[in-house]
Amino acid sequence: MNKTMRQPSKIGTYKQEDVLFLLKDLSHARLEERVEIREKSIQAGHHYSETLPIEYQPPKEYMELFWKTLNDYREKVALCTGIVAEQIYSKHGKSTVLVSLARAGTPVGILIKRYLQSRFHISVPHYSISIIREMGVDENALQYVLKHHPGCYIQFVDGWTGKGAISLELSKACKTFHEKYGVFLDDTLAVLADPGFCTKLYGTREDFLIPSACLNSTVSGLVSRTILNKKFIGIDDFHGAKFYSELIDLDVSNEFIDRISSEFSKIYEKAADIAQKRTKENIEVEFLGMKDVRKIQEEFQIPHSNFIKPGVGETTRVLLRRIPWKILVRDLSSPYVKHILMLAKEKNVEIVSYPNLNYLCCGLVKSLKNLGI
Repeated sequence: MNKTMRQPSKIGTYKQEDVLFLLKDLSHARLEERVEIREKSIQAGHHYSETLPIEYQPPKEYMELFWKTLNDYREKVALCTGIVAEQIYSKHGKSTVLVSLARAGTPVGILIKRYLQSRFHISVPHYSISIIREMGVDENALQYVLKHHPGCYIQFVDGWTGKGAISLELSKACKTFHEKYGVFLDDTLAVLADPGFCTKLYGTREDFLIPSACLNSTVSGLVSRTILNKKFIGIDDFHGAKFYSELIDLDVSNEFIDRISSEFSKIYEKAADIAQKRTKENIEVEFLGMKDVRKIQEEFQIPHSNFIKPGVGETTRVLLRRIPWKILVRDLSSPYVKHILMLAKEKNVEIVSYPNLNYLCCGLVKSLKNLGI
């Protein structure tokens, strides 16, 4: 761990005191592919982290729904943030370093940092790093954090859980890191919503809509999904990402953070009470979502579990980034699926009423049978 450290790129529209991205700036690179071409490539065996989808820019009606959702649920998001932040503070206090998993974890990490500042008057460091399914966590980024904060406690942060693939990937990565460098990292993942029962550190296990899940880079500091493509990423580099500076007029990232943060003072007492009770509970990590996935895979004859994306957040991602086949919905009247129904209608995707589901909804990716998959 004595090799020369790469320096982080100054990308994104978040304030530097809110988050530092440990990512290589690939804004110059042509990485986007049309969704049809990208989907064929992924299903043919190319890794999803080698390319980017073209950023979906929603119509006016969808943005109006985003703002309404944010207004309706900002106190709920604030409360979930507070519950998680209270638990983090009680465990490690000022020695905490927040490490959010880009991209969905970044705004959540900022919210937790803001809560700790507001409630406990401490400013903990916050970094955003890349973790990629089947590829692991960015070890160069972790080494950077450990070098700059010796003796710190790293708290990993994400937005929500689905099947639990990232939770499992993180656990595997922490084990590998310990074996290679002798450094123990706690693989407990802090999330606002844990409908998959994948972690012990969560705000709620309800499958509800975190408004930042509705959009792409325009609510994530104009930073893309992370990239691990050997054409652009060397062995000593951080994983990469693009900064979509051309979308600056559409950026709502900091307004999203500010609106949620303005609710914190209202929920201090409730968040602290729930967090305190949580410490006395016997919380199980059961990955219950996999039961749903296996059932759906058999019933709909789906060739691979990677084609099944349970939960509100993951279903939204299917509609924004992949080629969706069907959307299963437990309760069509739920306010948390309004944006999903709107997207599905726009993209002419079949909605299936599916009441026997632990999650609120589930997105199914279309299998491109001409590839023999």
